[in-house]
Amino acid sequence: MAKYFDVHPENPQRRTIGNVADSIRSGALVVYPTDSCFALGCQLGSRDGIGRIRSIRNLDDRHHFTLVCQNFSQLGQFVHIDNDVFRTIKAATPGSYTFILPATKEVPRQLLHPKKKTVGVRIPDHAVAQALLAELGEPLLSSTLLLPGEEEPMTQGWEIKERLDHVVDAVLDSGDCGTEPTTVIDFSGGELDIVRRGAGDTTRFE
Repeated sequence: MAKYFDVHPENPQRRTIGNVADSIRSGALVVYPTDSCFALGCQLGSRDGIGRIRSIRNLDDRHHFTLVCQNFSQLGQFVHIDNDVFRTIKAATPGSYTFILPATKEVPRQLLHPKKKTVGVRIPDHAVAQALLAELGEPLLSSTLLLPGEEEPMTQGWEIKERLDHVVDAVLDSGDCGTEPTTVIDFSGGELDIVRRGAGDTTRFE
């Protein structure tokens, strides 16, 4: 059964965040809130976590996983960014954007797009997600919690706990965080490509 943690949306309890971070380090797959919607998250190198996310969401090997980072310096360890792209992304973070970029050797091979060798990265503007990332000291391997055949992600932590009780290890709930996923911007092809329009304003990229 999944553990359920109810935390304050702006000042999450440090002990609870510490407990969830410890469970992630021990291989747990958790559900946590972001500035767009709930996400599935596990430790960066967890093969079991990756497999469980693929199974829950019914994903193929072309799916771009996302490395959810605490800050820009952490993000820069995992992707190659030229100066122009650096300035563009820096101005838009933290926020509800996922950026697809060429991955560095720090990214486990199983996370890469099989042909492009790219990975998604983002920096959330959400107090609970930021607290969890600060406690972990490394990115969370993540994917939007959108179940197969459903058009919108679930918004209630208690409902997520009920439906995914036997396939995730913990649910971190700080209230409704919306149903609109991140805006996805692909910088990997040399030119900016808006792959998905979502919660992040695309005006600055057009």
